[in-house]
This record gives sequence, structure tokens and C-alpha cells, in this order.
Amino acid sequence: MPDKISGFSLGRRFAVCCVLALLLGGCSTERKALFEEEAAPEWKELPLQLPAFPVSSNLIPFQVSPDASASFFIDEKSLSLGDDGIVRYSLLVRAAGGAENLSYEGIRCATAERRLYALGRSSEWVLSRNDAWQRIVDNAFNRQHAVLAKEFFCPPGSVLPDREAIVRQLRNAARLR
Repeated sequence: MPDKISGFSLGRRFAVCCVLALLLGGCSTERKALFEEEAAPEWKELPLQLPAFPVSSNLIPFQVSPDASASFFIDEKSLSLGDDGIVRYSLLVRAAGGAENLSYEGIRCATAERRLYALGRSSEWVLSRNDAWQRIVDNAFNRQHAVLAKEFFCPPGSVLPDREAIVRQLRNAARLR
């Protein structure tokens, strides 16, 4: 009998069987691991630790806009980079009339979000009732967050700076004002 069965030559059937075996073998657990994306470990934020209240000698001014009527300051001593990827800092906003707003905040560069942890009231921190992560928007009302993220904490297209580099950049920018 010739080597043809059901219209396929034995050589061709052997090739089809080999391809099927390879495809089925590709479904093994070992092969799947090579092609599946490894799940990133779930991100977890570090527990909140409020800093000491700022003193004026540790405040570094930064410019939000040449047209801004308020002055903006970062407390150097409160600035930290956590292992969770969050840059935390105390922010003082001084209005043209002298009124001051103090907050303790965080910026997460990986997601371009900010979080308000606490507000300064009468030399003590009061936890914020609205502490959800919010997308950083570059608008006139919240421009300070966009400036801090883009120019100091999370510069686009570069390696994230360490704490000392951020302080150095803030001080250099303040000198140039």
C-alpha cells in the first residue's frame, strides 16, 4: 500500500503531528511563564509619619509663575523620598496679604498624582479629610504641584533625583530669582 492515507502522505502527517506537538507543548507551564507578563508587585504606601513643624530658616522659596501673587516655599527638613516612590514635603503658601497656608503633601511620580496628608493649624498638624490621590493638573489654581513634579521631583525623561539633588535644585532656582 502506498504511503498515503486519507489524502495525506505519511511525511506530511508526521510534519502536522510535529507542529501540533510543538503547539501543545507551548501550553506547558514552563512555556507560559516565558510569554506571560510577570505581575508587578502590588504597590503599598508607607505609613504616614508627620514631620516637625517648619521653621522659617528651613524654607526654600520656589517660583510657580511670574504672575503669581502668592509666594511658595518648601520646608527642606520635611522633604523626603520614601521607598514607596513618594516625595513628601511641607508646603507653605503665603498670600500677598500675608495669610499663610501650610500643608504636608506627597507626589507619586509613577502616576503623576498628589496627596494632601495634613494641614498646619496653630503649630500642629491636622490630618486632611480629603486625602485621596488626585491627578496633578497644570492649571492656574494648583500650578505649584505641577511645578514641583515637573521641575524638581519627577523631571520628564530623566532619572528621578535623590533628596540632596532636589534640595540643590530648589536652592539654585531660588538664587536665580
